[in-house]
Amino acid sequence: MNSVAKQWYVVRVQSGREDKVRDSLERRVKAANLDTVITRVLVPSEKVTEIKGGKKRVRDRKLYAGYLLVEADSKDAGDIPEQAWYLVRETPGIGDFLGSKKPVPMAQHEVDKILLATTASVDKPKLVINFSKGDSVRIKEGPFENMDGVVEDVIPEKGLVRVTITIFGRPTPVELESWQIERI
Repeated sequence: MNSVAKQWYVVRVQSGREDKVRDSLERRVKAANLDTVITRVLVPSEKVTEIKGGKKRVRDRKLYAGYLLVEADSKDAGDIPEQAWYLVRETPGIGDFLGSKKPVPMAQHEVDKILLATTASVDKPKLVINFSKGDSVRIKEGPFENMDGVVEDVIPEKGLVRVTITIFGRPTPVELESWQIERI
């Protein structure tokens, strides 16, 4: 007797169309009445906070562009059932499963890591700061407005950027919010 276990598989899809392909696959699974075999389809993404024009907004950023994760029941050998395999492969926008000739399930520790990254970002979105060390910047707001400087350090945990500016002929480091500066 074969016991049934759930395994995660990686599927290649057209980059930039991951959400549409996921929705299409979910509709096809439901229509073929295979929702007990293919239980979840996931686009691995995380929530990030961006500050543009002084306004904060939260958006989804895909962790692995061009890939979907599919959770499916598998037999003892780790094989995905044939009709589910064909249904996934025949969905428009899907390339193929990762693996040489047959789909290879992901290791459980890899799945746990991806699921943790996805759920952790929902609770507390990461702040994205689009500056790096050595960038020339101009201060847009605050007591040092219209002064030029060089980015010395980026502190993403606090949303700060350390910029070195010249005051009275001496280099002086100041910490600024990322939205207070712009690239020159």
